Amino acid sequence: PKETLLSPWTSPLGPLGLTGLSSHGNLRATQHENMQAYVTEVYTSVVEDLTHNKQHRFIIVDQEFFRLWWDGIASATQKVQVRQLVDQGRLEFVLGGQVMHDEAVTHVDDQILQLTEGHGFLYETFGIRPQFSWQVDSFGASATTPTLFTLAGFNAHVISRIDYDLKETMQDDQMQFVWRGSRSLLAQQEIFTHVLDENGYCFPLPVSSHKGFYWNEKAVFPDPPWDGVYPNKTVPVTLSSIQRYANTLSSNVRRRAPWFLTPYILWPWGCDRQFFNASVQFANMDHLMRYINKHISQLGVLMVYATLREYFETLYSEHEPVHVRDHRDFLPYSSGVFQSWTGFYASRSGLKGLARRASALLYTGESMFTRFMLAPHRFLDRAWALQQLQQLRWAVSEVQHHEAITGTHTPKVSDMFVGHLNTGMHGVQKLMSSIIQDRFPAHTGKQGLEPGEYFAVIYNPLAWTVTTIVTLTVDFPKVSVTDESGHPVPAQVQNAKETPSVYDLLVLTTIPGLSYRYYVIKSSRRAKGDTQETEATVANTKQFGRRPRRHDSSVGRHLAHVENGCYTVFLDKDSNLMHSVWERQNNQTIQVTQQFMEYEVNGDEAQGPISDNYVFTSNETAKPAWETVGMEIVEGHLVTEIRQYFYRAVNDSDPTYTIYSRLACGPPGADGELLCLRIEQEYRVGPLETNLNTGRVLYSDNNGYQMQRRAYKHHENNIAWNYYPMTQSAFIHDGQSRLVLLSEQAHGVSSQGSGQMEVMLHRRLLIRQRWALSVNVTLNDTSGVHSVLWLLLGPLNLTRDLGQRSAVALQHRPIVQIRQPTARIHPRPQQQEAVTLPPSIHLQILSIPGWKYNSNHMKHLQNLWKGSHGEAKAEFRRVLLRLHHLYEVDEDPIRSQPATVNLQSMLRGLGSVVSVEERSLTGTWDVSTLHRWRWPTQEPGHLRGLCTPVQAAPHPGIPCLPSPGLRSWTDLAQIPTLPPKTCVTLNKLLFPESKPS
Repeated sequence: PKETLLSPWTSPLGPLGLTGLSSHGNLRATQHENMQAYVTEVYTSVVEDLTHNKQHRFIIVDQEFFRLWWDGIASATQKVQVRQLVDQGRLEFVLGGQVMHDEAVTHVDDQILQLTEGHGFLYETFGIRPQFSWQVDSFGASATTPTLFTLAGFNAHVISRIDYDLKETMQDDQMQFVWRGSRSLLAQQEIFTHVLDENGYCFPLPVSSHKGFYWNEKAVFPDPPWDGVYPNKTVPVTLSSIQRYANTLSSNVRRRAPWFLTPYILWPWGCDRQFFNASVQFANMDHLMRYINKHISQLGVLMVYATLREYFETLYSEHEPVHVRDHRDFLPYSSGVFQSWTGFYASRSGLKGLARRASALLYTGESMFTRFMLAPHRFLDRAWALQQLQQLRWAVSEVQHHEAITGTHTPKVSDMFVGHLNTGMHGVQKLMSSIIQDRFPAHTGKQGLEPGEYFAVIYNPLAWTVTTIVTLTVDFPKVSVTDESGHPVPAQVQNAKETPSVYDLLVLTTIPGLSYRYYVIKSSRRAKGDTQETEATVANTKQFGRRPRRHDSSVGRHLAHVENGCYTVFLDKDSNLMHSVWERQNNQTIQVTQQFMEYEVNGDEAQGPISDNYVFTSNETAKPAWETVGMEIVEGHLVTEIRQYFYRAVNDSDPTYTIYSRLACGPPGADGELLCLRIEQEYRVGPLETNLNTGRVLYSDNNGYQMQRRAYKHHENNIAWNYYPMTQSAFIHDGQSRLVLLSEQAHGVSSQGSGQMEVMLHRRLLIRQRWALSVNVTLNDTSGVHSVLWLLLGPLNLTRDLGQRSAVALQHRPIVQIRQPTARIHPRPQQQEAVTLPPSIHLQILSIPGWKYNSNHMKHLQNLWKGSHGEAKAEFRRVLLRLHHLYEVDEDPIRSQPATVNLQSMLRGLGSVVSVEERSLTGTWDVSTLHRWRWPTQEPGHLRGLCTPVQAAPHPGIPCLPSPGLRSWTDLAQIPTLPPKTCVTLNKLLFPESKPS
């Protein structure tokens, strides 16, 4: 009985060492070193032990290392044993992603990618689909997670790292709840969530003078001991020690029992780098468990081995009503008063930027290959092409790990991630070049290109028409640009920002969705007087001398200004800083203060709380990090650019920090609205202050998916506690205006004062801490950081309307490919039809995954039983399409409305659609077969989800889709109406083998 603090069943789950395998293992060792020193032994010894001991259980979380072991090390016999253990349910894959991703600084698209990669492998290999998620080591929990995990088919979810003080308050029967992560979807997409207790997934409980319940000795990095003898870690279970172990464990279980809804307590048994000698670990566990179970009356505990599925099935069978948690997240995460884990939002910022650029390149390569592959083509080897995409999929998935993109690893591991990303990006760039070479001629005119001239192909990867300005680099200032029909194109030439010997060529282009534009760029130095050639205009540059940092408040006496159709930006000529911005829509002027600031933090453990790769702790506010500012304004008919150079010392010859701000003069009307309304800034670091009365309330996003309100918290460590992740966007507003920042990559963001936003873009630490020094995680990062932010300022309705689309446009800007002249002339290519979705719908992915499994579950299982899976080949006619409604249910009066998409119209350029299936988020479930658990909740009935499933009307050749959040078919191949913030995955958009007409 719970009231007497008895716990009839605890469930020791292993291996949380496997969680640590790719988490803390990657912290200090490369992939190869982990495989050599640890991974191989874990899987080999665990499979051997489970094969001989039927009562034992084991869970596996991340797939990357398991896949490497399976593909490169496991013998045929071991593979047979693994399949048997999986079929018996004694070896269970939970979460099942490529990695256990971070939840603070990863983008939702990349989270889905890495889950899809892992789930696809498990389904192809074993025919299984993970139904329970295990996010126990991510540094905080995002409200995006419950929504995505329900869409992936999970029935229950485990987290651990939430604020230490919040976890204490939740111990009053709140450690298990139903989490509704989306305020638009509510009960449609909710998940039962279990919070691990104060020790998390490791239990280093004191046993005499020794620590923990781990007996498989201690892993040694980077190589195993030469004699095979590992150092001992914990006193084994013997007749003399077993009483102490039993008393410690049982008293801890009894103390924790009141925190949970039922008498069944989850005991996660394992930790980082554990179970590499599984027989030793399990033998000691067996001894202890047998002893406890013989003394139930005295100890009050019965212990049973169980997988995560068995534990949650037991809870579900109890039908105990659980509390409901709304869409609030668990960020930031703090493990103590001065241990606020907000530093990693900016740790290894360069890697964060590279990871996001690699993801954007992959997104573009996927749709370009899909559109190309299903149309007539000549030269491309599709198997090679798919391999290039798969290589980058792996690299982008890998770096989403909570010890990767967070920047909390060693320099050599960072080099490994960078190497994998660069290799994958290079392969996809080669693929894109091959597609362009096959599809486009070297020149479509009668006269060939002259030496030194270029042929530029620009591809828009979004399913909207995009008007933007692309930047090319040329060696000459006199240049003309013509389109594919030979007509002149608006263009501007200016001195390059950082390389004085070359020039920036800015070209205004409007590109329909998933379409190309191509241009000829030629030197006009030798242009004849009788030609009609139009040169690009040359921008005019105004130089302003250096100005010292002012220590008084006298500003605004001498102003310069630059403007476009949406803004006038005023610059203080006495300080070379931005003074104010007048925005046309509200006819309002917002005071703006620019600063480059630095926090000086303690890195010496002997001197008090420290900052490290994870933690940010500062007792002092940020201080200005510059003494003088230089400025130049480059004015042109397309773009005006403000270049500000910040020098740390008066006599420095090179600036320490730089801001490049661009105002574009786009065409009038809707085509130029997104271009006009943003002020693009390339930053090196810096907070931005305004005179908006915001009361220190900040809004920042969860993974680019939804916004969270961040009210200022008063705390002893108030600076660090008020930093939040900005994966893609953040804003502040008052009653009239909103200031929006859109980011190309993840950063930390804070509002330390009313009307202020500060963005932490880079960190360098010198830590004097024994542990950090021993494994080289002192974050002595001297790399440069190049970050792009877009700033939107205007009335609430306008910035709210355009903010979501602008954020997507920043993530997926058009890709430019440059071709040199060649002798081979192709005929004019047949242009594919453009794709234009409603403005509230984002094409989240259009891809040929190359899956090898049959989408019919029973047929796929039959193929596995027959052993024919090894002969399966990648399917190139199956297209994966994801559509994402960008707006919350009440965010915008127009854009938040449900939207309808005609699939035939959208996919007409690919050929005839044979069949359509709606699938789970990762593609492994047909949603008509996905019946998730519905947990009873403690709430009035009227608070449950606003929308109920509506049966779809069957149509010949189109399956019925009775899915929550989808309405009805209204036409052939017409997608059901998408409610706000819904993600829909359509798999098996199957096209005929013959070339489409």
